[in-house]
Amino acid sequence: MRTEPDSALTVPSAEPPAARPKVMLAMNESSRVRVLVPQVRARLDRVAEILPVGPGAAPESNTFLGDAAIRDKLGEVEVLLTGWGCPAITPDVLAAAPKLRAIIHAAGSVKGFVDPAVFDRGIQVSSAVVANALPVAEFTVATIVLSGKRAFRLSAEYKLSRRKPDPSFIPGSYGSTVGLLGASRIGRMVAERLRAFDLEVLISDPYLTAAEAAEMGTELVDLDTLFTRSDILSVHAPLLPETVGMVDARLLGLLQDGSVLINTSRGRIIDAAALEKECRSGRIDAVLDVTDPEPLPPDSPLLDLPNVFLTPHLAGAVGNEVARLGELAVGEVERFAAGTPLQHSITAADYRRIA
Repeated sequence: MRTEPDSALTVPSAEPPAARPKVMLAMNESSRVRVLVPQVRARLDRVAEILPVGPGAAPESNTFLGDAAIRDKLGEVEVLLTGWGCPAITPDVLAAAPKLRAIIHAAGSVKGFVDPAVFDRGIQVSSAVVANALPVAEFTVATIVLSGKRAFRLSAEYKLSRRKPDPSFIPGSYGSTVGLLGASRIGRMVAERLRAFDLEVLISDPYLTAAEAAEMGTELVDLDTLFTRSDILSVHAPLLPETVGMVDARLLGLLQDGSVLINTSRGRIIDAAALEKECRSGRIDAVLDVTDPEPLPPDSPLLDLPNVFLTPHLAGAVGNEVARLGELAVGEVERFAAGTPLQHSITAADYRRIA
């Protein structure tokens, strides 16, 4: 999938169109407050007519059709501005919304609530996934840089021993080999940002060509080569039926002694028992923003190992970063109102590949 430049995350406010599209906010109240911060909501109000109902206004209803006020307004809706807490958009909902022309999602993946029937209807679908991907890529690059100095393991050991570690055992980042498992949107963003560092970057993805990899400044390799050659390996594959447990004991065994495994994707992509065994042995380090299960049980050995650095699934948009999602989504509403193409469209083909 194409990676948009960072500048695509914000769009200058559009002049109010002659006929403003009718928009329903389909997200829970918490999402609405966090995503549509005052300046972003003001932009939206200038360009669209906001219908006075939405699932966030009726938290007791978990379907569009389960609330009479929502049902009555669906017939007028031209754009559903969705977010976390959006009910499923089923064929029945589509039948009740004959004027619906666009679904603009102010969050990540649309697969959990958008029925494929929307594409048969010719309804445009857009997602703010790029705005959520950006902080994940930034977080990942930061962990790669720190992992080059084995900062996470050495910090834990320093606290325990109260002694400065012998610098001869710190590998350093210069000339290290970083492997990226997956040329997802985030994987591509990471590759782009790693160009600024003196690193060799490998990538493995069944849908990527060698020429495309070279354009990204990476070398396309197979899975075994990726795991064998990488000093630091970062997981960026989507969670699909075929990727559950794909990083198994055999692949983990190919990692070099002292290498670092980073996962900011989904915990279930890595075989949990095999990962625990490798980490308990001390042979590799792990930097995990996601785990399987999530959260880990209180007795998980991963919680106490000095070679495992854990964060509570915070790499994606948090705090004031969430406003980026609203900025991107409202930019798409502005484009829709102006009759120009959406910049972050999800096609039927994209829908089949995404998690």
